[in-house]
Amino acid sequence: MRFKNLRVVVISGLSGAGRSSALKCFEDLGFFCIDNLPPQLLPKLVELCTQSGSEISKIALGIDIRERGFFRDFENVLNDLIKSGYPIEIAYLDARDEALVRRFSETRRPHPLAKEMPVIDGIRLERERLRWLREKATLIIDTSDFNIHQLKNEIYRHFFEAERDKKIIVNIVSFGFKYGVPYDIDMLFDIRFLPNPNFVSHLKPLSGGDKDVSEYLLSSPQTKLFLERFFQFVDFLMSQYEQEGRYYLSIGIGCTGGRHRSVFIAESLERHIRDMGYETTLRHRDIEKVNV
Repeated sequence: MRFKNLRVVVISGLSGAGRSSALKCFEDLGFFCIDNLPPQLLPKLVELCTQSGSEISKIALGIDIRERGFFRDFENVLNDLIKSGYPIEIAYLDARDEALVRRFSETRRPHPLAKEMPVIDGIRLERERLRWLREKATLIIDTSDFNIHQLKNEIYRHFFEAERDKKIIVNIVSFGFKYGVPYDIDMLFDIRFLPNPNFVSHLKPLSGGDKDVSEYLLSSPQTKLFLERFFQFVDFLMSQYEQEGRYYLSIGIGCTGGRHRSVFIAESLERHIRDMGYETTLRHRDIEKVNV
C-alpha cells in the first residue's frame, strides 16, 4: 500500500486550548513538525514523504486558522487529501469558555479574533469558524482541566498506544553550575561532592573524557560507590517510566565547571543506558569553557 508507513497528524483547535504544547509533544516523539504551513504546500509535503528514499514518515502539522482566506484554502486542501486516501488524523483541542477566558486573562493577551472586543466574543467566533474541522476530528481533547503534563499523557495515550513497545529516548547533558542550569531537563543530578580534577595541575587542562581523568575519579571509593547506586537508581526509574508509557527523558549531570566530573559521569551513564537497549543522545554543554 502506497501510504503504509506514512502518518500525518493535523493539530488544531481553539486558541488557548494548548495547540502549541501539543505540537511540542509530537516533536519530542520524533515527528517532523511544522506550524502553520501554507495550505498550498501541504499536498506537496505529503507527496514528498511518500516517495522512495524519504526519511520522513511521521508528520505533525500545527494549524491555527485565524484568517478567512487561510480557512477556506485549508478546508479545501484537507478535503482533497482525505478523498485521495491519505492517512490524515486530526487532533482537535477544545476547552470550556470559562477556562479559555481565564487563560487569556492570566497571560494578558488579547484573543486573536477579538483584539478590540471582549475575549468571549473571539472564542465564540472561533468556535463557529472551526465547527467543520471539529466535526472531522479523529480525536477531540478537552483541555479545560489539564496542565501541560496531563495534556502530554493524553496525547501519548491516544496516538501512541500502538507504539507501546518503543524504547524511551534518553537525552543526557553535562553542564557546569557556574554557567547556569539547563532549563529543559527532567532530572538533575548534582555531583559536586566527587573529587575535583580541576585542582590537580596535570588534569586541569584535560576533560572528563580523557583516560587520566577517568582513572583519577575511579580511584576514589566515593566515585565507585556513587556509580553503583546511581545505576541501580536509573535502572529502577527506566522500568517505571517505560511502564508509564513515556518516550523521552532528559537527564542533566552538573558539576562546578562542566568539564571534568559531569563529563565523566554523563559518558558513564550514557554507556550504561545504551547497554540497557535504549536510544541515547549526549551533549557536553560547557566542556570547551575555561575553568579558572
